[in-house]
Amino acid sequence: MIPGAVLLLLLLFPDGVSSRKVCSYQDVLDHLNLTRGNEVFTSTRPVLDHTHRTVVQLNVYLYSIVAVTEKTQTFVPVIWIEMKWHNERISWDRSQFCGISQVSLPREMLWKPDLFIYEMTQSDESLPSPYLYITDKGVVSFEGDLKVVSSCKLDVHKFPFDTQHCSLTFSSLIYMVDEVHLVPFSNSSRATQFSREVMKAQGEWEFLNLAISNITVSFERGEWDQIIYTVTMRRRPLLYVVNFLLPILFLLCLDLASFFISDHRGEKLGFKVTVLLAVTVMQLILNDILPSMSNNTPLIATFCIVIFGLMLLSLVETILVTHLMERDSPSQESCRPGDEKEENQSPHVCPCEAPGGDTPEEVGSGRPAGECGVLLLILEELRRLQRSQALLLSDTMDGGTPGCWTRAATKINTLFFIFYVVTVSLFLIFICKEWSS
Repeated sequence: MIPGAVLLLLLLFPDGVSSRKVCSYQDVLDHLNLTRGNEVFTSTRPVLDHTHRTVVQLNVYLYSIVAVTEKTQTFVPVIWIEMKWHNERISWDRSQFCGISQVSLPREMLWKPDLFIYEMTQSDESLPSPYLYITDKGVVSFEGDLKVVSSCKLDVHKFPFDTQHCSLTFSSLIYMVDEVHLVPFSNSSRATQFSREVMKAQGEWEFLNLAISNITVSFERGEWDQIIYTVTMRRRPLLYVVNFLLPILFLLCLDLASFFISDHRGEKLGFKVTVLLAVTVMQLILNDILPSMSNNTPLIATFCIVIFGLMLLSLVETILVTHLMERDSPSQESCRPGDEKEENQSPHVCPCEAPGGDTPEEVGSGRPAGECGVLLLILEELRRLQRSQALLLSDTMDGGTPGCWTRAATKINTLFFIFYVVTVSLFLIFICKEWSS
C-alpha cells in the first residue's frame, strides 16, 4: 500500500516533486545572447529601425556642495545621476524564466548615451558604478554618483551676502535631436525636495533651489537636446562678518575715538598710523578671497577703500593740526619783556662774596675763586626753566589766550570731526542698503 503522505504529495504535484523549474540570471543572458564580445549590443544605438529615436530620461539630484571658489570661479558639487532608455534588442518573457523581470550586468556590455557636462573642467577620478539594470521590457537603467568640477560665473558684487546660480548642462556629444532625445525625469520642485532630503554637506552655502529646463540648441550640423540643472545657493555670511567686517568697524571706532587724544603730544599721530596699517592688513586678506577680475566692484572692496580713505584723510588732518599748534609752542616763543626786565634788575650776588665786597682770598676763608662762577651758571639755568614753566602755565591754567594758529587748529579739528562722523554714518547706511537689496 502507498502511505498517506506519499499519496498526498502525488495528488498535489502530479508531475513529480523534482520537476520544479530552476532559473538563473545567466539563463536570461544566454537567451538574449548577451555576452562581452557581442558588439551588437555595444557598437550602435539600440534600435531596430534607424529612424527611431532613443529617448533618454535623465534625473539629477544634488548630493553635496563640496566647494565654491571665488578666486578660480569654480563650483564643485557631488550629484546623483539616474538614466533610463529603451533597448529594442532586449526583451524576454518573464514567465519562462521563473518570473525574473530584472537583471544586473556590467556596464561595458551595453550601449550607453554619450552624455557630458558643458561646464565640466576636470574629469572625475573616482570609479563609476560598474553595473546597470535591464528589464524584460527592454528598459535599461543606470545610477551613480559623480563629483563635478565645473566652471561657474560667480557674481561677488554683494559678497559676503551673495546668492549664486551655477548651472550643469547635460547634452549628447555626437547624437542629434532626431537620434537621442533627452527628457527630464523629474520636475524642479521634486528635484529640489529630494535634493534637500539626501543633502549630506553644504559647507558655508545654503542650498535653495534646483531648477530644471529643457532646450534645443542649433549648430552647423543640426540640433541637440540639452537639459540644464541650475543650482541656487546662498552664502552663510556669519564667518566673514565676525572675522572681517566687525574688526574693520572696530578699527573705525578707534579712529573716531582718537579725536579725543590731545594734539600737543605725538601719541595721536602714532595711534592713527597704527590703525591705518591694521586696515591695510585686512585689505590684503580680502585680496586673497575675491577674484582678480569682476564685472562689478564688490561692495566689500568699496567698503574697505572708503574706510581706508577716511582714515587716511583723518591722518592728514592730524598732521596739519599738529603743525599749526607747534607754531604757537612756548618753546618757539621769545622771552617776555617783563622777564628780561626782571632779569636785568635782579642783582647777581655771588654767594661766595664776603661782607664788604671782599673776596674769599682776602678774608682768608680758603674757598676757591672758581666756585662762585659755577654757582652763577646754575642760578641762571634755574631762572630760565622758571620762565619757561611760567609761560606754559599762563597759556594753559592761568586763563591765557592761545595763539592764532592754535585757535585755527582747534576749529579745523572740530569741523573735521563733524564731517567725519556724518560721512561715516551716511556711508554705513548706504552700504547696508546695498547689501540688503
